[in-house]
Amino acid sequence: MRDFLGKGWAFPIAATTSRGPSFAEKADKIRQSIWLILSTAKGERPFDPDFGAGIHDLVFSANTAGLRGLVAADVRDALTRWEPRVDVLDVRVETPADARNRLIISIGCRIRANNAALNLVYPFFLTEGVGLAGGPRAD
Repeated sequence: MRDFLGKGWAFPIAATTSRGPSFAEKADKIRQSIWLILSTAKGERPFDPDFGAGIHDLVFSANTAGLRGLVAADVRDALTRWEPRVDVLDVRVETPADARNRLIISIGCRIRANNAALNLVYPFFLTEGVGLAGGPRAD
């Protein structure tokens, strides 16, 4: 019987010391798959233009409660469509008080194969030119 949780190349793709790709499996593979779905803008993949979360269309939008609700709905819809190994239980979108240009997307899921909990936090930036630390990049 095929393992439903999966095993495949790790995301992001990286080489190992044996010069082959690194692999991820089970919950780590699902977590990476969710990250990939959220990181992909709709239309980015020419042969699968519907893949992704659609949140990238919201860059430069005003950070309002309505925007946060729209992001939560887009994330839930994308994960429901593109990640069949999980049941999405909760999607919360918050803004740190000190970083109005950033949304923190907290996702709670249950892995269907074993009922294990899976939680992921995804930072999303509303303005360009910011790194993961939340500040402008120094070039």
